[in-house]
Amino acid sequence: MPILRRNFLVTVGLSAALAVPFSARSASPHINVGLFPGLDQVALAPNGMTQALAELPAIVQNIIDRSQVPGVAVAVVHNGDTVFAQGFGVRQLGKPEPVTPETVFLIASLSKSLTGALIATQVSAGKVQWHDPVVKYLPGFRLANTYVSQTATIGDFMAHRSGLPSAAGDDLEDLGYSREQILSRLHLLPLDDFRTSYHYANFGTTTAAEAVATAVGKPWESLIQAALFDPLDMASSSARHQDFMRRQNRAAQHAFEDGRFQALYDRNADAQSPAGGVSSNVLDMANWMKFMLASGRYKGRQLATAEALLQATQPQAFSGPMATAESRPGFYGYGFNVGIEPNGRVLVSHSGAFLLGTGTHYRLLPSANVGIVVLTNGSPVGVAESIAAEFTDRVQYGKPLRDWFSAYQPLFQGLLEPVGDLVGQLPPATVRPAGDPTGYVGTYHNEYYGPATITARGPSLYLALGPGGLNAELKPWDGDTFAIAPVSENEAKGSLSSVQFERMPGSKVAQGFVVEYLNGNGLGQWQRTSAAH
Repeated sequence: MPILRRNFLVTVGLSAALAVPFSARSASPHINVGLFPGLDQVALAPNGMTQALAELPAIVQNIIDRSQVPGVAVAVVHNGDTVFAQGFGVRQLGKPEPVTPETVFLIASLSKSLTGALIATQVSAGKVQWHDPVVKYLPGFRLANTYVSQTATIGDFMAHRSGLPSAAGDDLEDLGYSREQILSRLHLLPLDDFRTSYHYANFGTTTAAEAVATAVGKPWESLIQAALFDPLDMASSSARHQDFMRRQNRAAQHAFEDGRFQALYDRNADAQSPAGGVSSNVLDMANWMKFMLASGRYKGRQLATAEALLQATQPQAFSGPMATAESRPGFYGYGFNVGIEPNGRVLVSHSGAFLLGTGTHYRLLPSANVGIVVLTNGSPVGVAESIAAEFTDRVQYGKPLRDWFSAYQPLFQGLLEPVGDLVGQLPPATVRPAGDPTGYVGTYHNEYYGPATITARGPSLYLALGPGGLNAELKPWDGDTFAIAPVSENEAKGSLSSVQFERMPGSKVAQGFVVEYLNGNGLGQWQRTSAAH
């Protein structure tokens, strides 16, 4: 069950589908069990749905009590109806307003599945195809490899198989760069193998979405509103953060810091909106789940063809290698996790999370015509996934297969851990003094991250990066090595990284520096362009 930092994916262990292509010309054909739906599925538990719905409030409250997450909203759809919608807890700690089914949350990476569904509507309308190269619509777009730049399709970016590294561009978003600026710099990142590697990347999804929006001739935010939210009666949903902030009934974000949830930050994900910037409530998401379970039909209208949606919700990339020969692999579609439950039933799902205060999850069991969505206003600690897993277990088996919260919580712990090479370290016993502050002050160049400015305020040095993203003190550590403590969507409180200045022998002036926590792809090096005046 791999968990990826930076916005978010949870791949639940899933069994391999026993599917082999059928050939009518073969003298001894292998039979694809998918041609006979239902024959390879274990029957649902008698009265499982009824009992699961009756027990759902207690399931939610138990996990709230164990996790101390401030607020949760849950909706369930079955056979085309919303059969459960309820809020629990409060919108913001310290305030009395309760979470209701109408409360709007940031849904984080659940946005990817909405984007996949939206693209399916445009494929159905003939505006684009999954296999269209993105350069057909974004002719100036490029990656580090010319062949990949010209060949990578909308589907490749939606399935995270373009070769872009994990979390590509997220660091630029943290520094305040715009969507256009980030996409224009993706060519500077190293690429892994095209179509045979899998790396979860928010700005890969965003690239695909921008290509579709350009093809249609509308801004992405307007397109998803007109082609998905409006037709599905998702009146409380938006792909613009300013709309979320205007909602009276909205959930505050609560980061898990110092052992407790606290309302400290505002996560604006407009730059990666197609991948993580949508806000919604469980009533709207229930309508979307009805559309999905009805193969693209909603209130008598076929908004997307079954074929276009099936392409999105079937395995397109191998996302979860098996840990052992007995474990189940995981797969990814075009914005959807896809796999097989232990009873042989297809599961379509996705998780979403912001370190700064959001945890979300949905699950669809198409063969049972049931879906559940769970939205929370706290950092990811496994709450949303645990509620959904216990509910679908009860639907299928009549009881939970395990204590899901105990299983999920340790896996999510890594998301909340500080990052940086100096975390947990002490300065050397004998510390070398830093140089004169004026020797570090100046402007430095980096093609990927952009210019950096080192300034001095009295004896203290400060590093500024990006258009408003970072302005932090550099604290002396050892000689020309300083320490920086970043806090952002991708660096939890307590993160501590080295900033290592370099200078020529005998020179008092630094020629450049390396920021360790930004150097994962070898791009965290700056070279001096000017000295202080």
